[in-house]
Amino acid sequence: MEGLNTLGTFFQKELAGESFPQELLAGEIAHLTVNRQERLVRVEARFPAFVEYGDLQRLSKVLEGPALGLPCVKLEPRFPAESFSAQCVPSLVAAVKELDACLNGTFKQAEANLNGSALSISLAHGGYDLLAARGTGEKLQGLIQAWFGVACQVEFTGKRTVAQGEESLIQRVRTQEVKRQREAAIQEMEQYEEAMQERASRRKVSIRDKEHLLPTIIPETARPVLGPVPKGKTTPLAEATLDAGNLVVWGEIISLESKETRDKSRKIYSIDITDYTGSTTVKLLQDAGDCQALDKLKAGQSLLVRGALEYDKYDRENVMRARAIATVDQVEVVDDAPEKRVELHLHTNMSDMDGMTPAAALIKQAHKWGQKAIAITDHGVAQAFPEAMNTAEAIRKEDPDFKVIYGTEAYFVNDLVPAVAGDSAHSLTGDFICFDLETTGLSPHSDRITEIGAVRIHNGEITDKFDTFVDPEMPIPEKITKLTSITNEMVAGAPKEAEALEQFFQFCGEDAVLVAHNAGFDAGFVRAALQRQGKPFENTYIDTVTMARSLLPDLNKATLDSVANYLKLKPFHHHRAEDDAYVLGEIFLNLLERLQTDHGVERVDQINGALAGGDPKKLRPYHMIILVKNQTGLKNLYRLISAGHLEYFYRTPRTPKSLLNKYREGLLIGSACEAGELFRAMVKGESFDNLCKIASYYDYLEIQPIGNNMFMVRNGDTDMEGLREYNRTIVKIGEKLHKPVVATCDVHFKDPKDADFRKIIMAGKGFADAEDQAPLYMRTTPEMLEEFSYLGKEKAYEVVVKNPNLIADKIEQVRPVPMGNFPPFIEGAQEQLISITWERAKKKYGDPLPKIVEDRLNKELNSIVKHGFSVLYMTAQKLVADSEAHGYLVGSRGSVGSSFVASMSGISEVNPLEPHYICPKCQHSEFFTDGSIDSGFDLPPKNCPVCGEPMDRDGHTIPFETFLGFDGDKVPDIDLNFSGEYQSGAHRYTEVLFGRDNVFKAGTIATVADKTAIGYVRKYAEERGLTLHRAEEKRLALGCTGIKRTTGQHPGGMIVIPRGMEVYDFCPVQHPANDQKNSNITTHFDFHSIHDNVCKLDELGHDVPSIYRYLEDYTGIPVMKVSMSDPEVMSLFNSPAALGVTEEDLGGVRTGTLSLPELGTNFVRGMLEESHPTKFSDLLQISGLSHGTDVWLGNAQDLIRNKTCTISEVIGTRDSIMTYLMNKGLQPKMAFKIMEIVRKGKATKLLTQEHIQAMKEHGVPQWYIDSCFKIKYMFPKAHAAAYMISALRLGWYKVHRPLEYYAAYFTVRSDDFDGVTAIQGKEAVARKMKELDTKIKNREASAKEEGEFSTLQIINEMLARGIQLLPVDLYKSHSSRFAVEDGKIRLPFSSLGGVGDAAAVSLVEARQTGGDYISIDDLQARSKVSSAVIDTLREAGALSGLPESSQISLF
Repeated sequence: MEGLNTLGTFFQKELAGESFPQELLAGEIAHLTVNRQERLVRVEARFPAFVEYGDLQRLSKVLEGPALGLPCVKLEPRFPAESFSAQCVPSLVAAVKELDACLNGTFKQAEANLNGSALSISLAHGGYDLLAARGTGEKLQGLIQAWFGVACQVEFTGKRTVAQGEESLIQRVRTQEVKRQREAAIQEMEQYEEAMQERASRRKVSIRDKEHLLPTIIPETARPVLGPVPKGKTTPLAEATLDAGNLVVWGEIISLESKETRDKSRKIYSIDITDYTGSTTVKLLQDAGDCQALDKLKAGQSLLVRGALEYDKYDRENVMRARAIATVDQVEVVDDAPEKRVELHLHTNMSDMDGMTPAAALIKQAHKWGQKAIAITDHGVAQAFPEAMNTAEAIRKEDPDFKVIYGTEAYFVNDLVPAVAGDSAHSLTGDFICFDLETTGLSPHSDRITEIGAVRIHNGEITDKFDTFVDPEMPIPEKITKLTSITNEMVAGAPKEAEALEQFFQFCGEDAVLVAHNAGFDAGFVRAALQRQGKPFENTYIDTVTMARSLLPDLNKATLDSVANYLKLKPFHHHRAEDDAYVLGEIFLNLLERLQTDHGVERVDQINGALAGGDPKKLRPYHMIILVKNQTGLKNLYRLISAGHLEYFYRTPRTPKSLLNKYREGLLIGSACEAGELFRAMVKGESFDNLCKIASYYDYLEIQPIGNNMFMVRNGDTDMEGLREYNRTIVKIGEKLHKPVVATCDVHFKDPKDADFRKIIMAGKGFADAEDQAPLYMRTTPEMLEEFSYLGKEKAYEVVVKNPNLIADKIEQVRPVPMGNFPPFIEGAQEQLISITWERAKKKYGDPLPKIVEDRLNKELNSIVKHGFSVLYMTAQKLVADSEAHGYLVGSRGSVGSSFVASMSGISEVNPLEPHYICPKCQHSEFFTDGSIDSGFDLPPKNCPVCGEPMDRDGHTIPFETFLGFDGDKVPDIDLNFSGEYQSGAHRYTEVLFGRDNVFKAGTIATVADKTAIGYVRKYAEERGLTLHRAEEKRLALGCTGIKRTTGQHPGGMIVIPRGMEVYDFCPVQHPANDQKNSNITTHFDFHSIHDNVCKLDELGHDVPSIYRYLEDYTGIPVMKVSMSDPEVMSLFNSPAALGVTEEDLGGVRTGTLSLPELGTNFVRGMLEESHPTKFSDLLQISGLSHGTDVWLGNAQDLIRNKTCTISEVIGTRDSIMTYLMNKGLQPKMAFKIMEIVRKGKATKLLTQEHIQAMKEHGVPQWYIDSCFKIKYMFPKAHAAAYMISALRLGWYKVHRPLEYYAAYFTVRSDDFDGVTAIQGKEAVARKMKELDTKIKNREASAKEEGEFSTLQIINEMLARGIQLLPVDLYKSHSSRFAVEDGKIRLPFSSLGGVGDAAAVSLVEARQTGGDYISIDDLQARSKVSSAVIDTLREAGALSGLPESSQISLF
């Protein structure tokens, strides 16, 4: 191994062709350190003798980049001490000057003298002051120590200064350098000006040449932002280096962020830019008063930047320190053809992990180019239709004639493929020739036959055989030899193609019927070979693949060996023609017998009629374009897509020809790309007549740029001229059949630059050729005319412009989702809703109703009835009633609690009226409408002044407008929280209400998220040894986000289609994630796309209703009867004292809210500690603040800390904005408008001066207005009220019935319950908590461990309150329920970590049969649980007293 660690040996490959001194190559590598953060490789090497520094530098340059994968290589030499001499000084000086360019000229003509340990350098031209100021002597001493290990004193002698008036060499050198730089700058500026003039005429391009394939800029459009406009030649970011000094670069802004310094006097800007050769971060520090122009910059703009690259220690990345910045325009790509093309083959980001660009961007590009239409044809799906529809409708407001053509690229399977090609009426008892070929490859045109094997069948027997090698007159590829065992030596001297075929056909005899397995392949090679001889191929032939698929329906694969195995034939040498032909003969005889016996077939021309095709899941799919002509076609397309996903899905959703024939009305069928049926047949070498037969099925034929199919050239299947010839052939077929031929791009991304994103996605999917991206971008008309110019000018115009427009003109304007709302139908829903609401309102508030109640009911009911929403309310009412009839209360979510009709009909537990007292006995009421009280729960207790009965307190001041909009016409979104134990029952009842065929799960679409995209990018870079700048990493990741990855279903969303309509009137359907084992059927579109058109019911599963059920079972106290104004419960939000424990008992927890919904997390407990809520309305604020975005942090929290206002006064929920402003005197409509703007986070864009002035005029404080501008999203008050009502109810049980509370709570939420630890008591729990807390603080805990810690906190609280646990007992424990037993809680089997739900149920069932257990063996035999479960029970002490075995020893 000696010598392998020398520079010459280690870098032998990289140094090939380079000449270096032997002393350098002999340097031994001592250390090699890679610092990817600094993008630097350090190589420390020990040399046998001194090496000149120039040679070291040259070696470093050679090694940079390819050798070590990083742009900077630093060689750190170590020389023998004895090699140090005065002759080494020039190298030392060169090394120092590299670090300090100011020293240029200082050492000119200097002489060095070494005397012992003193090095004297005699200067000739002064400059000592500069050397002293720069610490040059010390630097040289340090370098000598590092290189030679020698301690040496450096002094400067000679002419240290120059006399006044005497020009030094240094000055002359500097003068010459300045002159040279000035001349170079002038020359560069002249070139720049010339380039500017040239580019001024090229601001727009319609054909992207190599220069404009990636975005380029127009320098003369530069507008200054910081300093003067940067001028000079731009350096590509990929070539910008740390040592390049000042550069001018351009880049499009990827993202930018700014932040103020602590004293707020300056701003720090970080701007990520890309020129699509690379990316970097521009950083600058600017005075706060000079930031107006910089603050206007936004993503997508292009910048010219002058500055230098530096290593930023804070970012740990190279960044560009900007000296000057200007905005600049990019060269615009236009379609300037008088008549424009129409793209008929295009994929959006809804083509699974294949298309890159959203539909909206592609459609807008087509419209911007002036193209009158564009088609959407994703792979097998229609999921981009809703986005395309919305984009097209926005465009049509200005351009009514613009059209989106809806379609799909189907996975077409020809289940009607004939087994027989030809019209022979040959008898099945006659002669057949079963033959097989071996070839050099797959292409009949570029590959050749190497072996022909055949057998003759006569009267049902194999009677003769034929076999010959064939000289292919070309080398046999190694992979083919491995497959067939045929070598070049074996075919040497064999008959050539013409002679071999002549011998074969002599064996066959006249008009022989040929038989082959996958006959298209073998017949294609024979046909191509005969064509080369000028002979026709006219034999009828039979394909046994098609026969086998039809006659052997339970056959999994139809390969030759699979069919042979299925028929239990003898093993054979597969992929040798002689053996394959013989086995094929036996297979054909078997299939013939089945044809004759089962189908009564007597002649060859009867075979096709007798075969029923094959299983579409087992046939090879081809690509096919299906375009929608009209509304009938749209519905038929939805049927085809649905069938493909539900009935014919195998890896892809397939479209059988038989089904397409049934639903072809209103559709146009195109032949698609190289993966289409026609193109594949052409590649196989099918005859022109056969190609015409295939093409006759299609409405139009398609050709594409040859770049799209360059993989065929790389694979050796053809050459570029061959690709053009394929296109010419399709054109000829179109001419013969009088079918239009269209040129398409097969778009997969919008611009050429986007190929980078698809490259990364495809690499992540394992494609070996991911780097070789086809040019699948949108092209202009001139680009496509140039691409197809080889067809001739007239024909190119026909296929690029005329025919696509002809197709587009045949297609009507179609809307994928019908306009309007289509609610389900319930007989008498309107009357039922009105009746229930008035009846319950009068029962609660008396008859006649108080005016405030009557007015609210009339207002809501009029709106609900007018807009047809009664059925939605009654649907929710019936679902809630059904759940309650089964013993489970239902909670509401969202803003449905804003509706008083929802409250009175039993849908919501939230009362949205103004705060009020109401007497439950005589219905006397008192309302507070002046804004002095925010919630009725905060009213003090009061007896009825009429009858003396204690009055109920209710009402939370929630405007109806927040639910159905200001005009009451917004489609209601009614979300309900059912018990998780009854959710499936609610779903079944929905099917009972509306019919099973009308109810579907709400579908969802999952796309590549930010973190996933970054993972793809990093994996891509790692596999290729690339180090990406973080800005480049961000650019690539952004381009990969949003791409469809899979589908799913909403956890509780149900879509209801009205009777009399089909789901296909709205969208296709499918299984979630295309899981064919999942019985659920979801909408194909994401449910948001049809949310406003059909009824969507949110029937979610939730824990709180389940806890309610167990609390009522355990205590007998109805949940709806507990007090909502209990002072002890209210105290929990500030202290755990009401629980009888201290914060020390709880490990520092300062509230009593552990386990209460929405209030037990660290974040919310922190909010409670800071805000000190004292009433229910404060809790509504807390809930709103904890769910909003930019509402608490940096907003309300600061206002409370600064004592600007209290928790009661900050903006907590969206509704409180409207009610606050109305109480201030603003008009309701303006108050509503301001609320809508603020809650959606659009204040900075949409809150006008008129709004602000109105608020100020009505006394709204400035802090309130400022707060509005910070908010990004706000929570509805009704939702907050529903959450806090449930918290108060559970809080009542927690305070007053703790035993039952914890039993109920853990029965429902026991996923992270550690029964083994809990039963050991408080100290064991505290130890486990401490252990987990340490891991959490060190960020080492998993999500499961964090959940365990939260659960242990609640267990600790329970134990601190003196509640005792009983261990798991084989005879007393429930499977999952924590049972109250003798004033304690009995742990269930499921509380033990190793016991799953099924095992827990088995243990309960086992004890119900056979009496007591006699041993552990008996327990396991009866319960059928695993040994692991037994071990868990043993560890928990549940098996004590039970012997291991049932056997009795007699001795």
